[in-house]
Amino acid sequence: MDPDLKVDEPSDLEAPDDIAVADKLKSGREEILSELHKLIIGQREVIEQALLTLFVGGNSLIVGVPGLAKTLLIQTMAKVLDLKFSRIQFTPDLMPSDITGTDIIQEDADTGNRKMVFAPGPVFTNILLADEINRTPPKTQSALLEAMQEHRVTVQGRTYELEEPFFVFATQNPIELEGTYPLPEAQLDRFMFHIVIEHPPLDEELEVVRTTTIVQKPEFKHAVTGADLVRFQELIRKVPVSEAVLNYALRLVRTSRATGGDAPDFVKKWVAYGASVRAAQYLILGGKARAVTQGRYHVSFEDIRALANPVLRHRVLLNFHAESEGITSDQIVTQLLDAVPEPASHM
Repeated sequence: MDPDLKVDEPSDLEAPDDIAVADKLKSGREEILSELHKLIIGQREVIEQALLTLFVGGNSLIVGVPGLAKTLLIQTMAKVLDLKFSRIQFTPDLMPSDITGTDIIQEDADTGNRKMVFAPGPVFTNILLADEINRTPPKTQSALLEAMQEHRVTVQGRTYELEEPFFVFATQNPIELEGTYPLPEAQLDRFMFHIVIEHPPLDEELEVVRTTTIVQKPEFKHAVTGADLVRFQELIRKVPVSEAVLNYALRLVRTSRATGGDAPDFVKKWVAYGASVRAAQYLILGGKARAVTQGRYHVSFEDIRALANPVLRHRVLLNFHAESEGITSDQIVTQLLDAVPEPASHM
């Protein structure tokens, strides 16, 4: 038993149906990993964070240089889960209607009458890959906001619900920044994780070159379906969290704000804006999903610490002093984890 959970703390997962779904999530995760690795070599941490995004029902931003299989990972994940997949290549001339869809005039073949008919855009899918999202102007980027948050889109004053489950995975190239448009903070905050994908170690890179230069036609088993993901998302919200863990996650978030009275000196010196309350929500939800995938029905301090970087790195905005000194948001998060102690055992 973890020291951060009381021995007699009641579990919200005592119903047989909930236990069965939790077992399905744990075993399904292993099967998904097995299927993904038929095409994806290594990148275990990246895949883990992508799967947690699915289990929670969030959206994630994946950042990495070209050639690291960002698109292949999301596309393969959709195939393994047997979900509808759409990819949008974001460009400077992309319009909001190119994402959401638009009304078009259609003629009835029988009557000859013309009427306005809605033609759905690529956002009407299960997994949407927004490739190089920062290459299109903010007006078009914002077309995704309602879909990401509300799972619906509004076109010409009419609202259309998106099919569940629905996820957005966006990618960015951190090298070529000329002609790009930084994502607005409001949109960044809607991404559960900022996932960093880096070059693999030598042995994995060698295996990538070997396997991608031969004929590959893998057949995927669909151990987990879209309906399963919806049930997983409902289950995750039933996982109990102790007050100590809740307070720890919130203290990490509040300590990241330079305006807070108890902000450490390094935060006051380098941070322009700290994390929002949505960061604490995703720390807890991600922690719940991580716990269940490891066969636990409660959230530990370690779950929160393990997810601090992907949850906070895009929400801790640095000032000029930090940029001039080469300080990164990941370094700030690491210092936050050192500055905010875990509460003592409350058993």
